Amino acid sequence: MPGKPAPIKKSPAKKAANKAPEPARVEAAPADAPPVDAPPADAPPADAPPADAAPVETAPVEAAPAEGEAAPAAEGLAAPAVDRPGAERVAPAVPAEAALIEGPPKAPTPPPPAVPTSAPLDVSVDDVNDCSLTIKWKTPQTIGDSGLDGYLVEYCKEGTTDWVVAQEELSPTNNYCIKNLSSCDVLRVRVVAVNRGGRSEPGSLAEPVLIREVGERPKIRVPRILKSCFIKQVGEQINLVIPFVGKPKPVVSWLKDGQPVDTRVNIRNSHKDSIIFIRRAQREDSGVYEMTVKVDSFEDKATIALQIVDRPGSPANVKLVDTWGFNAALEWSPPKDNGNTEITGYTIQKADRKTGVWFSVLENYHRLTATITDLIMGNSYSFRVFAENQVGVSETSAVTKGVATIQKTGIVYRPPEYPERDYSEAPRFTTPLADRAATVGYTTKLLCSVRGCPTPKIEWLKNKVIIGDDPKYRQNSTQGICSLEIRKPCCFDGGVYTCRAKNEQGEALVSCKLQVKQVILPDADKEKGK
Repeated sequence: MPGKPAPIKKSPAKKAANKAPEPARVEAAPADAPPVDAPPADAPPADAPPADAAPVETAPVEAAPAEGEAAPAAEGLAAPAVDRPGAERVAPAVPAEAALIEGPPKAPTPPPPAVPTSAPLDVSVDDVNDCSLTIKWKTPQTIGDSGLDGYLVEYCKEGTTDWVVAQEELSPTNNYCIKNLSSCDVLRVRVVAVNRGGRSEPGSLAEPVLIREVGERPKIRVPRILKSCFIKQVGEQINLVIPFVGKPKPVVSWLKDGQPVDTRVNIRNSHKDSIIFIRRAQREDSGVYEMTVKVDSFEDKATIALQIVDRPGSPANVKLVDTWGFNAALEWSPPKDNGNTEITGYTIQKADRKTGVWFSVLENYHRLTATITDLIMGNSYSFRVFAENQVGVSETSAVTKGVATIQKTGIVYRPPEYPERDYSEAPRFTTPLADRAATVGYTTKLLCSVRGCPTPKIEWLKNKVIIGDDPKYRQNSTQGICSLEIRKPCCFDGGVYTCRAKNEQGEALVSCKLQVKQVILPDADKEKGK
């Protein structure tokens, strides 16, 4: 029976091409060997059955490795096929010796080839005048592993094909100025990126460029801070930069108050700005500076007002005008030197002649006269005045020549005088006498009250007869209260009693009836009394 063919192994050359480091597979016997009944062990296998033949049972072998990997050598030969009744036909195994073959060593990976970059982008003109041309561009979109060493700028005159390299070395930046050109030439310009791979495709200007000065009217751009008066203090540094535009390069000139600028003022001009520099400003540097920028027949002017300020001088003619009570009045004149700026106020101080210590009385005072109050009696005072402006207080002051002395004066109390009022009034009884009953032997008293101005004179009468100085009666008149005390009255003391009040305005009378009763005792009491 024909035997089953051995697995086909890859050749060493093919494995080397696939870079397989493992040993090569064992070569199998040719598949077209003639079949034999009993093939020897070293005989080649018979013709393999076609692919559509009946399935046969194969001998156990190792699975073939993936492509690029070495397959192990065959372990044995194919077994001979055996006919069995009712069983499938099995191909006999063919014995073969495996030969182990080592592949060649792995070759090193070659470096990638150097590739130039893509062309520079957006080549354009940055500036042009009658002898130079400045161009700019953007970095190439693709640079690659070879990097970028720099750029070459080339130009060619219109109508020729000779490209001239503008620089001796590669330019690392994205702009370049081509100098020493001839006026009125028309140039075509291109830029090439260079690296290890060589030159890139050039990036060119869209249109040729005419080499000539681009005219522009002069224009001064005064900074906002200089549009109003610029103020600095004496001794400070001044550095003013005034930009301008204009082509070709403008001619710049300066004047101060219509006259040439002093040599103390340093002026430096460039193609785009002018600088005024003063190391230490002085009062005489104040004024109006006029800047003129001129291009051909066109010009532009701007003025800058510079004010250098300082502390003011002391006020003039300080006088002590008057002193009264605890107050002193002063007056003065404005200082002759205001520090090149307006006076904002005055400071007034006082000092006691005993201590000599100065104290501020008024600050930021705006008038030229002042009244100093709350001075102490018995002290003598001197006064001085300082002037103030936006820089500060004057270094010196003006002192009064005279001294304000607060005298010690005696203090006498004078009561206020009020207009005298006439309180004259005729007597008038406010409380009349009341009728009474008294008991014999018991003292009794009659009371009444009277008012009048001047104080009325009081008289008592009994039955219209003046009592006078009878010792039996005691008369009293205090604060308008009138009283008549009758000591141990008897039956004869009863009657009509009258009180009479009299003064310059008139008189008044008031009367009452007094009844004196006898106590009648029973007979039994009389006997006890005996």
